[in-house]
Amino acid sequence: MPQAAGGESVLRFGPREGSGYPFEMNLRTGELRKNGVRVNLQGQPFEALGMLVERAPDILTRDEIVKRLWPDSFVEDPEGSVNGVVRRIRSALDDSANDPQFVETLPRRGYRFIGRVAPRGGNGKAGPEPLPIAVPERGPIGSLAVLPLENESGDSTQEYYVDGVTREVTLNLGQIHGLRVTSMTSAMLYKGARKRVCEIGRELNVEAVVEGSVLRLGDRVAVGVQLVDAATEKQIWTGKYDRTLDNVLAIRSEVALDIAAEVRIRLTRDEKIRLATPRVVKPEATDAYFRGRFFWNRRSEESLNTAIACFEQARRQEPEYAEAYAGIADCYNMLAWNSMLPPKEALPKARAAAVQALKIDSQLAEAHSSLAFDLLFQDWDWAGAEREFQQSIALNPSYGVVRPWLAFELSALGREVEALAEAKRAVHLDPVASPILVSAALVYYLARQYDRAIDLCQDVLTMDPRGFFQSYLLLGLAQERKGLFAEAVETLKTCVHISERNPHMLAVYGYCLGRSGMVGEAIGVIRELTELQSRKYVSPFNLAMVYAGLGQKDETIEWLKKAQDDHSMWLIFVKSYPIFDFLRPDPRFKTVVRDMGFPS
Repeated sequence: MPQAAGGESVLRFGPREGSGYPFEMNLRTGELRKNGVRVNLQGQPFEALGMLVERAPDILTRDEIVKRLWPDSFVEDPEGSVNGVVRRIRSALDDSANDPQFVETLPRRGYRFIGRVAPRGGNGKAGPEPLPIAVPERGPIGSLAVLPLENESGDSTQEYYVDGVTREVTLNLGQIHGLRVTSMTSAMLYKGARKRVCEIGRELNVEAVVEGSVLRLGDRVAVGVQLVDAATEKQIWTGKYDRTLDNVLAIRSEVALDIAAEVRIRLTRDEKIRLATPRVVKPEATDAYFRGRFFWNRRSEESLNTAIACFEQARRQEPEYAEAYAGIADCYNMLAWNSMLPPKEALPKARAAAVQALKIDSQLAEAHSSLAFDLLFQDWDWAGAEREFQQSIALNPSYGVVRPWLAFELSALGREVEALAEAKRAVHLDPVASPILVSAALVYYLARQYDRAIDLCQDVLTMDPRGFFQSYLLLGLAQERKGLFAEAVETLKTCVHISERNPHMLAVYGYCLGRSGMVGEAIGVIRELTELQSRKYVSPFNLAMVYAGLGQKDETIEWLKKAQDDHSMWLIFVKSYPIFDFLRPDPRFKTVVRDMGFPS
């Protein structure tokens, strides 16, 4: 690169028309200044501007720019990438593409610097040997995602173990304040995907990704990981760990500490202590726990019961295994939420497991979240539940499961602004996970922002038209509120079909049939739900919804009272659910709300 007078690593230039050289590029510090005031231009745009000034007045081709800015990398859209760099240069220089004073575009040929460049050297001769442009030193990384680690054994039966290691690394990194870690719910969607790191980084909105592999062989496990810059796809750091199976939890702590140092996050004293003191756990217990989480992620009634058996096995192997108790609590909570077990049967078991987990480890974020769930749905202990949710977030700000539940509680309490803020944070942590997007849609629906709820549901359906039936549920409810009755009925008909006639989905369908004037069909849904009650658990809240669609106040309130005795899960939304708006002046409805202990 040419030097300015006196051998300084400075380039001076000005616009094509005019006099003087108001701009200075300091090639050592990577700074651009105009009349002494710093201009915001760094990284690749700064480097590209230096190339253009150096080459002036000759043409710089697009290929030359790509090779310089992205060495050894495949650029999927070179034209778009270079155009983006040039736009940032023009913005910094306040230049115009139509009437350029600095950078001229030559179609199909490249770019040329047409501004005036100060003489190089005091006598107009070339200066000393060129120096490379100084790219500013990389700053701290504030966000990353742990991509699913690869199973290096080639044995597909080991997938649960590899996923378990991925989860442990994710959770440990998530405990570091100041570092946003994408939840595993979103990251796992890239398992087996053949997308480039830069594309994944854009979709997850993170600055870096952790990727690697796990090899379990005999009584040892080897984990290799690397930290990759999501924008440049350049490797920042790599680490290899080889431990005995009973020390596998030490790997997650070492990885977290090493990455924290590499991304230049300052750990608190408590974070250092917690990350530096991993437990030794029997291999059989860890194995059973990893299996439990593998089945837990499937969420079906059969898989949740299988997960409970695995967590129980882990607990028997290691009586002080707090995570196993938290896993048991999570499973029973989901069985209740999905109406697979009556709340009065499932929630006390979940509560006992969560309390035991916290007795063993009071700093376990998952256990605080599980306990909060039970305080909310079993006791309607609004203050206690919120306290536990906040404690879970304080211990692990990136634990993606907790924020939707906190948003639900805030919605139930009518604290819409806080609920929406929490829903947005949940989506920020989990930008591509269907359950999180639909949870956010529910919060928008309860806040009467129906268009935003519809947009989120349609985003999910665009990604996976048949994979997550709850998106049809919220879409249909929002359509009904906008008076789109025919569309709502068709949407919810699809929901009922995909969910295999799930009672809750069926009830919402019945509600919309009633609201659409299809009284006979709505009554048919009531008959079906009543018949189902003789064979399996059906929440009384479901019947209340269908009667609400028919506008029958007495029957709706009667079933809401039964739902109150049952502690039906969706009853917490009774104060904010739009479908019950027609009941709000009724003293009997006010009694239902009052008896749930909602704060004033």
